[in-house]
Amino acid sequence: MSLRKQLNVALPEILPANPKDAIKGTELIRLIRLRIEGNYSDASLRYHFSIMSCDPGSPIAKVEKGQGYYRRTASVPVLSSAKEILSLSQGRLDDFGDNKDVIDIALMRVKKFRAIVHRWAEVNGKQPFIFREPFQANAPIGNLWKFPEMVLVDWEGGMDQFEADPLFQLKNTLQLPAFRISASRLYIHAGLHSFREDFFQALSSSEWANSGEVFYAGPIEDEALAEAYRRLNAKFGIGVTSFGLSSTQLDDLPRPAEILNAHPRETEALMERLDINRIASPIQRDHIDWTALDAIRNDSEEINKLFSWLTEGVLSKNPRPYAAE
Repeated sequence: MSLRKQLNVALPEILPANPKDAIKGTELIRLIRLRIEGNYSDASLRYHFSIMSCDPGSPIAKVEKGQGYYRRTASVPVLSSAKEILSLSQGRLDDFGDNKDVIDIALMRVKKFRAIVHRWAEVNGKQPFIFREPFQANAPIGNLWKFPEMVLVDWEGGMDQFEADPLFQLKNTLQLPAFRISASRLYIHAGLHSFREDFFQALSSSEWANSGEVFYAGPIEDEALAEAYRRLNAKFGIGVTSFGLSSTQLDDLPRPAEILNAHPRETEALMERLDINRIASPIQRDHIDWTALDAIRNDSEEINKLFSWLTEGVLSKNPRPYAAE
């Protein structure tokens, strides 16, 4: 039996499932020698560990931005935050079967994560606009590729000082947008079997915006997965960011309404729980593609609501957070 075949059999029995318990190369070599046949050198074993960790189909994964190896497991089907309002016959909710309790837990995690991203955006000076209508139960499944779940509007120049801000005045004179829009897709976990779908849905649904990004609640600790995202980012420009929240940590968070209405000190405490890791930064486009945005205008009334909100902010020179009806 070849070395690689032996490693495919032996590694799952040795490697820990949790990346935090990752085994360093030297120790892994010692343990693997007890289970394989053949007089292989340390260099040969290290080479195989390194090569196999870059293969999404192998049982060994290397810790992202760290040392050591852990067991790569098959990804669990993920839920987009938009899918909470899809019927169970659409999207991935079917993967949970008929277990209502499991579905309720999954949907609560989704809602909490969306609330966390909402507050995180506000803390960082951006105003969120959430699309809901395109993802209702009777909506076409194709809307998952047309609409982001959330857009983050960056009113450049300071939201409370537009009247006196020289940057705003110059842009107004030149008839340039006073804001930049980032279109975002939200997911709970990144997985090797679903990351391409996540990425290209974000790409498709953000083609009109200044930038697009994928937000994950959970950490991205698999080096091969992180590198795969960086390669896609280099070609297509979509950013990828993880918030470092495990499922257990999401369960421990307050309810969504409490997150959205938290006082400043409570918000600060919530933000301290996050372990933000930007795997790849989004590439910014200079202009919004108004033609592409107008093309989906008839697919959702919320596009007009977005237009009205942005227009009001520009005309009033005092943009306010979007207030859903």
